[in-house]
Amino acid sequence: MTVPESSSVFTSPLPAVVDELWERRAELSPADADARAEIIAAVDLLDTGAARVAFVDPATDEVVVDERAKRAILLTFKVLEMSEAKVGEFYQHDKMPLKTTFDGVRVVPGAIARWGSYCAPGTILMPSFVNIGGYVDSGTMVDTWATVGSCAQIGKNVHLAGGVGIGGVLEPPNAKPVVIEDGAMIFSRCMIIEGARVGKGSVVGAGTILSASIPVIDAETGEEISRGHVPDYCVAVGGTRMKKFNGGEFGLPCVLVLKRLEQGQGHDKARLNDILRDNGLATG
Repeated sequence: MTVPESSSVFTSPLPAVVDELWERRAELSPADADARAEIIAAVDLLDTGAARVAFVDPATDEVVVDERAKRAILLTFKVLEMSEAKVGEFYQHDKMPLKTTFDGVRVVPGAIARWGSYCAPGTILMPSFVNIGGYVDSGTMVDTWATVGSCAQIGKNVHLAGGVGIGGVLEPPNAKPVVIEDGAMIFSRCMIIEGARVGKGSVVGAGTILSASIPVIDAETGEEISRGHVPDYCVAVGGTRMKKFNGGEFGLPCVLVLKRLEQGQGHDKARLNDILRDNGLATG
């Protein structure tokens, strides 16, 4: 999908009828055949990549959310019936079918992607999970036991290493999802949740937890850079920041930016491993 030049001119590619159905969602049910057809057609646009839940506006560097897309996803729970499916020993009982459009995608046995998610040609899905509304761009690997939560937006040439948890953000419709930008490397067992964002070419060390409320701190200066946003071309790891309470002094989680990279250094894994090892950190 082509990203609009500016959010000021952004118009959802989904039909306006989605908003009309949203306003009377309390009365909808699987018996509403016309409403069901409209919602299925809308979510099909997400499934093929013709629409997406969110994108980074290149003019403002802000995350723009297509609320209509989120409304369409939420309305599926109103208009779709539970159905059963079985393949061999595997059994499914759900309202959401599995994704079937994988043009140019390598899908390793054990990988699961739900209808309404998009995986671009050139992506690799190891045994992993991609939820509805998720967008995985070309050249990205979703490694073993990694999860891409509902509506999460994953850029080009990203590596989500083993066990990475990218959180889902579905409600409310205007809430920003997790965004992992082009060229980022998220090492094993990281948790990126609550609409947090990792910038282009950045590296997040193993086991780091990043949420929208966790401070991101420059380890060289002690300056708080942001809440929940690792800037472009950084090496970041999990840390703690001490805070005094009535009951004593305790360490609260933070994310430390160890080093700023030059553009293009993000894929020199040997150099990145050296940076992490120099700080006594795991490189897996």
